[in-house]
Amino acid sequence: MDPTAWIWIVVVIVVIALIAVLLMSSRKRREAFRQKRDEQNRQHAAEIRRKAENADLEARENEAHALHAKADAEKAQVEAARLRQEAEQRQSAAQEFRTDAEKHQYKANALDPDVDDDGNRRDETRGDVGRGDVRAADARTGERDMAARDVGSRADDARADDARDVDARRDADATTDATRRNTPRE
Repeated sequence: MDPTAWIWIVVVIVVIALIAVLLMSSRKRREAFRQKRDEQNRQHAAEIRRKAENADLEARENEAHALHAKADAEKAQVEAARLRQEAEQRQSAAQEFRTDAEKHQYKANALDPDVDDDGNRRDETRGDVGRGDVRAADARTGERDMAARDVGSRADDARADDARDVDARRDADATTDATRRNTPRE
């Protein structure tokens, strides 16, 4: 064979070897790039998972706060309803006292000869007040005093009940606050 043919054969073998080396190095580079990209994606995914877990924990904590606030609001509504009912009962009792006082006043006016049908005192008979009239006036004053004492003692009892209720609420609130402080958060 001719020496130029051998040269061409060697050149072709060298070119094929170079192409093979280039293909292999290109494949290694692509594999290294893919591995690097996969590792970056794994790290990014882990970071996103951590953020998602933190957001989930924060969401749960916010839900717990919302439930606690809702429970407090419902408790306040129940307390307001109870206080409203208590106020209505006291208003009813006050109305009963007022009615009783009016009845006593009406009876006293009916018995008193110095009072006209409208409940006004007659001025013309003031100078003629005798001993019997003084006793009737004293009786009316006694009835009014008894009614006032009765109303006053009931009001004192109501105030004492209010004070006990306030003390009980304060004790309950203090216990609840202490429990909240000592309860670990999730």
